[in-house]
Amino acid sequence: MLKKSIEVALNQQINAEFHSAYLYLSMSSYLQSIGMAGCANWMKVQYQEELVHATRFFDYVVERGGRVELSPIKEVIVNFKNVLDVFEETLRHEVTVTGLINNLMDICINEGDHASKSFLQWFVDEQVEEEANVEQILHNLKLINGEGQGLLMMDREMQSRVFVNPFPAKA
Repeated sequence: MLKKSIEVALNQQINAEFHSAYLYLSMSSYLQSIGMAGCANWMKVQYQEELVHATRFFDYVVERGGRVELSPIKEVIVNFKNVLDVFEETLRHEVTVTGLINNLMDICINEGDHASKSFLQWFVDEQVEEEANVEQILHNLKLINGEGQGLLMMDREMQSRVFVNPFPAKA
């Protein structure tokens, strides 16, 4: 059974994950509108990942006897300056999510909830990977000044990204 403080924090995280999904879908739409189909695909995969994360948190709360309470998704950014701006915002967002996950981990440690701490470790590790991936994309975008043939090459590379569910359904 979840302690109330952890249930509340997990519910906040569920809603934050749905917000992330909505943000990445918005970014995908913007990128599609400026002809960057590969970058749009990359963001759509991010969207799918965030939905899976939200669902994983949802299922965990239910499994531990808690109650999920969904809130309205707060408004997301819909307009950007360019591709570089999109990925700079992506990194800012991922750093924020890392802070949320770390805070959630701190709550679980303070409450002595070892099961939730164990559950969260995957998300801690995932955030390290998320930030590193976006930082690499930003590094590459800055090398090419976010334009020209280099941008077209990056866009083609990003087209190949596919969604892989890290939590496949149990048989």
